[in-house]
Amino acid sequence: MHARWGLGFALLVFALSAHAVTADELVAKSIAAQGGLDKLAAIKTLKLQGQLVFGGNFKLAYTELLKRPGKVREEASLQGLTQVQAWDGHQGWSIQPFGGRRDPIPMSADEAKALAEDADFEGPLVNAKAKSNEVTYLGREDVEGTQAYKLQVKLKDGNTLVIYLDPDAYLPIREIAQRTVNGVQQVTQTDYGDYEQVDGVYFPFAISSGPKGGAPESRMQISIAGAEANVPIEDALFAFPEKAAAKQGSTP
Repeated sequence: MHARWGLGFALLVFALSAHAVTADELVAKSIAAQGGLDKLAAIKTLKLQGQLVFGGNFKLAYTELLKRPGKVREEASLQGLTQVQAWDGHQGWSIQPFGGRRDPIPMSADEAKALAEDADFEGPLVNAKAKSNEVTYLGREDVEGTQAYKLQVKLKDGNTLVIYLDPDAYLPIREIAQRTVNGVQQVTQTDYGDYEQVDGVYFPFAISSGPKGGAPESRMQISIAGAEANVPIEDALFAFPEKAAAKQGSTP
């Protein structure tokens, strides 16, 4: 009898402890692990440089520029050609020379959503309520042998992210994004690793991204070799080039 009562209480304690974690607590721990709100807010610009590998063989020089509030420019260069994707806070545009398009072209609203999300270099968990992001704790799930905490984030733009936090470091190790682009649902998996400090804030220096369940060669690998915070970055780098805009405006 006493043994059964003891087992019952043990199971009760385990059940209570298993449900004790809340989304707010996990978000707070994740923000603290990144470096804290003050250090995050102190970073106004960020410049990342490294290498992008695609298809297993194609290696491109990679540069990413970020600036508050909500601006991003990503460049990938190979053999004198540079692909550009940029978001100026209102509009997304790109230059796709590897696809035969060397002039800047505007992105559709759906295409630009993912880029606009990238521009939030703090991540969707930081100041989530102010950004109208709804965060829900979904329990724990195995991520390649790690019982990660699982948070669902419904973004203001209508897309949904599932973020997996390392149970010890509380930093994101995986993100599953569900987005609708031009009427087609896309599910992307991004894995994060090799976190390094930049002005007291941890950022992932190894990023692997591609269609969920896709072949390894369909994944894009980014490795960051250097990062600088609070360097001067002109707003013009994020804006749709004026010459291209004027040319578009004169097209009948």
